[in-house]
Amino acid sequence: MTSKVPYSVLFASLLLLGATPGIATAGSSPEIQQWTTDHGLDVYFVRSDALPMVDLTLTFDAGSARDGDLPGLARMTSNMLSEGAGGDSAGDIARSFEDRGARFSTSSGRDNAQVSLRSLNAPATLSRSVDILTKVVSRPDFPEDALQRERRRMLVALRNAERNPGAVAQRVLWQALYGEHPYASPPDGSEESLQAIERDDLVAFHHRYYVRENGLLTVVGDLSRAEAEQIALHLGESLAAGAAAPPLPDAPEEVESEEIRITMPASQTVILAGQPGYARGDDAHFALYVGNHILGGGGLVSRLGIAMREDRGLSYGVSSGFRPMAAAGPFMVRTQVRTDRTDEALEVLRDNLHAIRDDGPDPQELDDALRHITGSFPLNLDSNSKIAGFVSTIAFYDLPLDYLDTFTDRVNAVTAADVREAFQARLDPERMVTVLVGPDTEDASN
Repeated sequence: MTSKVPYSVLFASLLLLGATPGIATAGSSPEIQQWTTDHGLDVYFVRSDALPMVDLTLTFDAGSARDGDLPGLARMTSNMLSEGAGGDSAGDIARSFEDRGARFSTSSGRDNAQVSLRSLNAPATLSRSVDILTKVVSRPDFPEDALQRERRRMLVALRNAERNPGAVAQRVLWQALYGEHPYASPPDGSEESLQAIERDDLVAFHHRYYVRENGLLTVVGDLSRAEAEQIALHLGESLAAGAAAPPLPDAPEEVESEEIRITMPASQTVILAGQPGYARGDDAHFALYVGNHILGGGGLVSRLGIAMREDRGLSYGVSSGFRPMAAAGPFMVRTQVRTDRTDEALEVLRDNLHAIRDDGPDPQELDDALRHITGSFPLNLDSNSKIAGFVSTIAFYDLPLDYLDTFTDRVNAVTAADVREAFQARLDPERMVTVLVGPDTEDASN
């Protein structure tokens, strides 16, 4: 065992000894320092003295891809962490953070779950906030009364989503693309699974996945390396020992073309089309990222935005995007149109997908995209919380630590031929699943 001196006392002493503040070079990307604690917790640290704040993020391989036979289990576990821990009630936990001006949050997606804390770096404030964070993550009580409340809340949210055409289209498309793969499991669960989840399921999920070998810590803010090491040491020894989650199975590389029509009362029809894309770390990422910016990721000035809104007056908004994940995440195109013009909109979408794939971008489009992406990139790093988000992504997906340093160079290196070749390898407009949600044609014409 390590020292019995309370962590808050140890950390406050370390802060008061103080190291000189770090100085970031104007225009430079943050330096990411990485180490593993003696207890096996991987740590990623960025020093930033822009504000007297510290952002901590614990990321666990505990997303809905780990739900198994109980869709919604990962999200319910994440939501329940702050509903009681170590004998403290949800109200006690909330007041403890609020009294120190700290912000605590949890989130859960398909790949991972995150627990985040933002606190002032004042010794007493930060040390006590970390103590509360540690209790919430390592010793949740999952009280039965809170479980029943959370179950009701998630059921209400699920029923509301079933009346939302966009949410319905998302759920149907993920299931159509991924079939038996864990990515098909809806993070919000189903009526049946939410009713079936019991406290023992939450305890077992937490015991299996919220362990230090299955997680990582990101620390960003105004503190020294030694101070960050003290936080990481405390969290590392407080989290239970366990094992990393096994790698996910390979996702489907392609799907058969399919059109799924779902009738719902609505003023317009939601169109959501997609196919499996690629996994994080793919060599073609930057070419696909630039190409998609030109296709539909650049808003109203993208090809799809101009074709759908300006040229045809079909839609006020359209977007496209790749979503790289631990396994191959999807490529999706989304818009919403007047129902009697659905077929016309589908034709425009397919024509533009074929064009970017077959011909690539023209020189002016490519130049505009490169300038916009690289010019706006620093805005993505203008706060500790944004940096923490980037670093957590880099860490979870095992991307190079110099990813932020090399980002603009790798974007600027993309050529029109790169875009064309990457889209030809990763995108087939003739093998898309298209989900249409809205009124039927007869209702729309009346």
